[in-house]
Amino acid sequence: MSDDSSSSIQPSKSWLERISQVFTDQPETLQDIMDILRSAETRNVLEVDALSIIEGAMQVTQMQVREVMIPRAQMITVKDNVDPSDYLSSIIESAHSRFPVIGETTDEIVGILLAKDLLPLALKGELKKGTISDLLRPASIIPESKRLNELLKEFKQNRNHMAIVVDEYGGISGLVTIEDVLEQIVGEIEDEHDFEDEAMIKALPEGEFNVKAFTTIEEFNDYFESQIPDSEFDTIGGYAIKHFGRVPERGDSTQFDGFHVTVLNSDGRTVRLLKMIRG
Repeated sequence: MSDDSSSSIQPSKSWLERISQVFTDQPETLQDIMDILRSAETRNVLEVDALSIIEGAMQVTQMQVREVMIPRAQMITVKDNVDPSDYLSSIIESAHSRFPVIGETTDEIVGILLAKDLLPLALKGELKKGTISDLLRPASIIPESKRLNELLKEFKQNRNHMAIVVDEYGGISGLVTIEDVLEQIVGEIEDEHDFEDEAMIKALPEGEFNVKAFTTIEEFNDYFESQIPDSEFDTIGGYAIKHFGRVPERGDSTQFDGFHVTVLNSDGRTVRLLKMIRG
């Protein structure tokens, strides 16, 4: 092979080199950057999944905690200095890993309880009234106006996974977790209620069922031998939203057609997962 032929073969450019090249026009705004990136994706310089993550990362710089927090009304809390029987059932049912611990009122946050710290005492039968005080982790308190990118940096630096959100008067507005922030970047992260198999309906103990919201009404009726009409909605999620009269939030409940229905997963735009019990 001649030298001329060898010199004509150029090594393929790395992903970083190709991305750098598309910025040669010196974009001046975030919108300019996004237009360039979307053009790069169209020309197969950038994969669509990578573009989605970059868009999410740029979006969180413009978002505030109040936009993604779990509101106060939906917080699952543990009251300090009460008998374990008063809170164990809530902890088990929610299947969450972290819980704000309150004093006399919801506005008095005394710390964060990790379920993994509670479990050893429960197994040994040493869990008694007041014992959780020794298990509490400090609560991180942040304002509603904090930017999500700043919060993510704090979570990383402080190794926290949850923060309590307060309003301008110091009252508790809600809470936010690291998962709430990351989902704005990478999309929905499967939570403890999700199931990975292809089944739309999963039977659980005690006569409960986890039902994916996009289960067709036809499939739902076949499984439960029910007669929910499918003339107006195709999926059980759409039918549930009709009965709520709005897009429900996680933890909201309703009843229809002989089922008690609780929302396990909702992102404010649509329902994703339901827990259903007959009767």
